[in-house]
Amino acid sequence: MKPYQPYTLRLMRYLWRFKLTPPGKYLIYGIALSLPGIVSVLIPAYQVFCMLMALFITAWILGLFFRPQLRINARLPEKATVGQVVSMDVTFTNIGWRAAYDIMLIIPGIHESIKPLNADVSFSILPANETGSLPMTIQASERGRYDVPDLQAHSTFPFNLLRSGSSKCELGSLLVLPEFHRLANIRIPMGGRYQSGGSTLTQNIGISSEYVGNREYIPGEPARRLDFRSWARLAKPVVREFQEENYCRVALILDSYIPKRGFDLMGGKFRLPNQSRDDIRDGQNLEAAISLTAAIAESVSRGEFLIDLFCTGPDMYLLQSGNHQINLDRILETLATLKSCKTAPFGAISTPLSEQASGLSSAIFVFLDWDDSRRRLTQTLAEAGCRVKIVIVRDGETTLPLSDTDAEMIQVTAESIQSGAVSEI
Repeated sequence: MKPYQPYTLRLMRYLWRFKLTPPGKYLIYGIALSLPGIVSVLIPAYQVFCMLMALFITAWILGLFFRPQLRINARLPEKATVGQVVSMDVTFTNIGWRAAYDIMLIIPGIHESIKPLNADVSFSILPANETGSLPMTIQASERGRYDVPDLQAHSTFPFNLLRSGSSKCELGSLLVLPEFHRLANIRIPMGGRYQSGGSTLTQNIGISSEYVGNREYIPGEPARRLDFRSWARLAKPVVREFQEENYCRVALILDSYIPKRGFDLMGGKFRLPNQSRDDIRDGQNLEAAISLTAAIAESVSRGEFLIDLFCTGPDMYLLQSGNHQINLDRILETLATLKSCKTAPFGAISTPLSEQASGLSSAIFVFLDWDDSRRRLTQTLAEAGCRVKIVIVRDGETTLPLSDTDAEMIQVTAESIQSGAVSEI
């Protein structure tokens, strides 16, 4: 629930953030600086104040008179990727009785992570009952789900000092997926377990059991498997024989645990020295780990594998395999909204992992550190017969030495992931 804000504060914020254009703000600065002229005996200072006020009032009145009345249509894509330029073709119809001038588009109150790229493009003249269009492009710099405010069309006619017009169009929400660089190669440790019934699990993408040939009919077999053409050709009953496909099931476990720093004392929060720098570094490591997890999921989904995603934030997420493409989309959507976890989740996540261990062939862990709790989590799957691979995303040294395990382990930095230098793991 949003905190209550007084009407006066909301009105002042509206006037300053939306109503005034950048030149209009400079006009307000000039009025404020010349304000002492009304009580001064210096005639030139008084005249400057009167001229600026007359210009402001004239712009306000003309803006009300030429206020555009528009019907707007725009459609915002549901998904985008970090850094991707999202384009919308905005159409508007002048439903007023006079022409509209200098039409521009704006999304007031948009999140700071979403930047409009062409907010200065304008439509010069739109006669009554005519339709025009303007491009609207935005770019998101951070992943997440954003409620995008209404798109508004306005006019800055005649002096580009004030915005007038209240025509709006609802845009809805935008899901920004994490950016990642595709991996050229990924070495998955293969165990001896396979997931049978692959054709059933993936039937939504048109995959069926593999046809391997024909053989003689054995009494008691279902009639639907009879091959009548071969029966007519060979003069004896023949059935089709199929081979069920087997898939390797791979668990992908993402670590989002960032320990809480500082301490609370008597209701106040105290920060440790260098805590801000450490928080920034932890955030970069988490974003890099999410990007790497997305790249691993995309790479694994290109092969004959089924992926189970385990990750924790404020909530625990478990996504089990099905349709390859749909499962990848669900994984990216989950990663888009994942937040850091401030309490160690490894004890809680070990339970669902243990329950699924019997059907897993391999497990890939993406950790932010290497300590005793993480080591115990990997041992849970290793002791259950699952092959384990560990990737540490960290710039500095880990809590425990990396040699403290028999599993395959590599360490990469956040910078190398974000720059695309990590092409294989």
